[in-house]
Amino acid sequence: MPTMPTDAEIPSVILTHSSVDWEHDPLNPRQWPTARKWQAMTIVSFYTFIATLGSSMMAPAIPEIAEKYDITKSTILAMTLSIFFLSFALGPLFAGPLSEMYGRRWILHIGNLAHAVFNLGCAFSPNTGSLLVFRFLSGWAAAPPTAIAGGTVNDLFSDRDRAAAMAFYVAMPLIGFVVGPISGAFIAQNIGVKYVFIVMSALCGIAALICIPCLKETYAPVIRSRLATRCSDSEKVYQALPSKKESIWHILWLNLSRPVILLSQSFICFILSLYLALIYGINVLMFATFSSLFSEIYHFSPGVEGLVFIGPGIGYFVATLFGAKVSNKIYSKLADKNGGKGKPEMRIPSLIIGSFFIPIGLFWYGWSAAAKIHWIMPLIGAGIFGFGYVTALLPVYLYLVDAFAFAASAVSAAAVFQSLLGFIFPLFGQDMYVKLGYGGGNSVLAGLAIVFGIPFPIWIWYKGEDIRRKSVAFLAPDVRLLSRVALLDYRLQCRSYNVHNPAS
Repeated sequence: MPTMPTDAEIPSVILTHSSVDWEHDPLNPRQWPTARKWQAMTIVSFYTFIATLGSSMMAPAIPEIAEKYDITKSTILAMTLSIFFLSFALGPLFAGPLSEMYGRRWILHIGNLAHAVFNLGCAFSPNTGSLLVFRFLSGWAAAPPTAIAGGTVNDLFSDRDRAAAMAFYVAMPLIGFVVGPISGAFIAQNIGVKYVFIVMSALCGIAALICIPCLKETYAPVIRSRLATRCSDSEKVYQALPSKKESIWHILWLNLSRPVILLSQSFICFILSLYLALIYGINVLMFATFSSLFSEIYHFSPGVEGLVFIGPGIGYFVATLFGAKVSNKIYSKLADKNGGKGKPEMRIPSLIIGSFFIPIGLFWYGWSAAAKIHWIMPLIGAGIFGFGYVTALLPVYLYLVDAFAFAASAVSAAAVFQSLLGFIFPLFGQDMYVKLGYGGGNSVLAGLAIVFGIPFPIWIWYKGEDIRRKSVAFLAPDVRLLSRVALLDYRLQCRSYNVHNPAS
């Protein structure tokens, strides 16, 4: 068990950059100029765009992949797309906690570079087995931004200011979901499926050239420890870091297990993550089956098929503008009524609004396709679903970031569930539509969305604060789960609290 350093054991240089004045220190990322904050946010969000672009770009090229590798089993063919999401689910378990141990910056860069390499592996895979392996590794490498971006929002913005930044972060991967299939369809049709992966690798390379020199570290404990170790008394700084007798592997295990601990100790984190996973899985299934729906029922050509993804894309875009504005307005109004003090539960009304649109969109999309009405009708339904999806997604992420001390780990916990269902849904989705039809299949999905999306948010609105007060997952972080640097930073935050709240 690590020991907590006392004030006497902390060199004065560290106390200079402690939480007493850190809140107003210009080196604090929350005190950066607005342009610098948004530069960092844009870079991190661009990485999330590339990650989802890599997941969806090959979706319209599935028929060409089946022909190239002579794949006849529908499950294996679906797995070439969905196996990306399996490793995409595992990656955040490592990326989020590692970013809280060593900082955000290089975890993002290394993941992006690895993503470029594994996409080249996909491009030149000689058989189905190697393609599946490289798709799996590509998903693993692409995962860090999904885990780290939520923590970065917390690093840069206060609770009242972060809705717009979170909306931007949420929008970028969704834009990737839309742009990926459109570009992938034309690339596969005109120059070959191999170039879908080569273009992805080139985009990762371009991103690295731009982002590596421009992105600065945003995680406060890492910044403060680096400031301290640059001083002339750096040996004393090192000695002041709390000692840990555990091996580095044990420390890594404690940190990497944090998302699982959050899921197991907090029912709120579990149920919100499960709901996000459900609607994410539905979203992936919709994208995976768009090509077959519009080619078989509406006889669209492969190139034009990609354009149908604009339907949900419009819903995403409108919700991004609507979600940020309305979420901020609702949160600020409720906080003002509470004496200016915000609470995570004040994010829930926006979630309830989005949860009503999701089943409406699914019913509309499924039954208009089943009735073979004009192609614009299922696209309108997909757009309504996309609007509800983003409107629900944004407040859940904001709630997790507001409620948990380890924001990146909380978002990682949600990302694990999301990507697991993103892997599973396409495997059974096509068979479900064959047996139940698009109307019946989407009615089942809409029913699940109602069960998880309506009663539980209402319950959290009324009981969430009491549950958080009683749950250890929401309280001060367990020192066993902190790296030496983070443990010292936590001690300084405790010191700051005692300075500003002497009565406590």
